[in-house]
Amino acid sequence: MSHGYSVHLVNLNKQADKKSLGAQLGRVCIAENIPVSVVAAELNISRQTVYNWFAGLVEPSKDRTKRIQAFIKKVTR
Repeated sequence: MSHGYSVHLVNLNKQADKKSLGAQLGRVCIAENIPVSVVAAELNISRQTVYNWFAGLVEPSKDRTKRIQAFIKKVTR
């Protein structure tokens, strides 16, 4: 795995709720090989928060939804 995506995190992401926006973000970033540090900087949050979202442990707050959706759209064009 590149960019520090452990097998454990990838497996947690695969098991996470498909409807979770954080898990969706994780799937995109893992597939597109986008480092957690880039996501954290872009969304102005900590890397730990990104990991928690990717793993489906925590759902992003509603006030971050539009920025996350815009980021997903930007990287999947």
